[in-house]
Amino acid sequence: MVAVAILAAGRGTRMKSDLPKVLHQLGSHTLLERVLKSCVSIQASRQIVIVGYRGDLVKESLVNNINNDDNISTLEFVEQKEQLGTGHAIQQLLPHLKGFSDDLLVLNGDVPLLRPETLEQLIKTHKKYHNAATILTANLPNPKGYGRIFCDPNNIVTQIVEDRDCTAAQKQNHRINAGVYCFNWPILAKVLPQLTADNDQQEYYLTDVVNFLNPVMGVDVDDYQEILGINDRKNLAAAYDILQMRVKDNWMSAGVTLIDPDSITIDDTVLLQRDVIIEPQTHIRGRTVVGAGSRIGPGSLIEDSLIGKNVKVLYSVISDSTVADHTRIGPYAHLRGDSQVGSHCRVGNFVELKNAKVGDRTNAAHLSYLGDATLGEKVNIGAGTITANYDGVKKHQTKIGDRSKTGSNSVLVAPVTLGPDVTVAAGSIVTDDVPDDSLVIARSRQVVKPGWRLKESDESTKKTQE
Repeated sequence: MVAVAILAAGRGTRMKSDLPKVLHQLGSHTLLERVLKSCVSIQASRQIVIVGYRGDLVKESLVNNINNDDNISTLEFVEQKEQLGTGHAIQQLLPHLKGFSDDLLVLNGDVPLLRPETLEQLIKTHKKYHNAATILTANLPNPKGYGRIFCDPNNIVTQIVEDRDCTAAQKQNHRINAGVYCFNWPILAKVLPQLTADNDQQEYYLTDVVNFLNPVMGVDVDDYQEILGINDRKNLAAAYDILQMRVKDNWMSAGVTLIDPDSITIDDTVLLQRDVIIEPQTHIRGRTVVGAGSRIGPGSLIEDSLIGKNVKVLYSVISDSTVADHTRIGPYAHLRGDSQVGSHCRVGNFVELKNAKVGDRTNAAHLSYLGDATLGEKVNIGAGTITANYDGVKKHQTKIGDRSKTGSNSVLVAPVTLGPDVTVAAGSIVTDDVPDDSLVIARSRQVVKPGWRLKESDESTKKTQE
């Protein structure tokens, strides 16, 4: 078995933020969450997060999010009170891993793009050659800022030098240390106390343990982009571009059409079925599922929603909602608050649903607000219909039975129930329940006074004459 330790104690001053660097968002997850998720397939016996700056906030974030995931084992937290380097951070594990006799995988909480298969290969190589330590390495086009790895022809590491400590000749080596290690813990535990801070930064480098371990092997990652770290907002944006490229390449290979991929964003938590078409300027986020044959966009945002098969969504926003098969949404519709729309429905121009349940073959074509409402099947909502659901203190429910119709500019003042086959006359304000098979007219009778006009005041007449 393998234990995992994640370095997450630093502030990340170049982020220019009060938020710990590892809690910045990359798509649908924080940097630290992404690192943890990359370890799922390893099935680690223990997962330890080393915290420091605003450690309570880091713990709270992980407890609220990661521990709700059945694929993530229980986390342990170790505090690094002073941030004195990576070696110092791992030294904090000595009392917590006392008696542990297996391997330790060390990861950085700000390196979020590692693929699970890369970590699996690192551990496999480590165990195969019975290494004291195995280091993930990469050849970067521009290695500035990274520690350099020097190896013999058998990939045995002979030296690791931090970038700031490299000579001009050493900087010509483009093989870098990715900051990902697999150690034989009992061997590492013996040498950790021997680390010193004899360098420009006066920090304890974990890389210095190479001087005391044998053998130490380097394993090159196939795609160097996996090991890119996040130090500032530009790095964060670059990592998001890489993540999006992976996601979109995968979906296009799986039978999804992306029209103008550069203008589209899709979280890696999203599931798309075959023959889905995503139009330009569309963004799909969270745990959204889109059924086969649906067409989303252009100009749409969908998050944490379930979209059925052959659905069309045009210039609309859908969040925390469900849309069944063969339904049309938009343009300029807004579904939110656990709204549920049945099959073969239309939710059209400038219609907003909030916590609304809409039955099959029901239409709300334009200019309506339906909040806290339950609509049956084959209901037709006239333009400008509103459910007045809020009395200033509480929200109330409106219920509309099958095949009922509301005329334009109707207001249904909740709580109110309309039975099946009810027709609401245009301009009505309905405040009482309406029985089945009824016409309800709730408006003042029109009054016409021929020859009437507004009389002008003496003052206004005088000003006109002047």
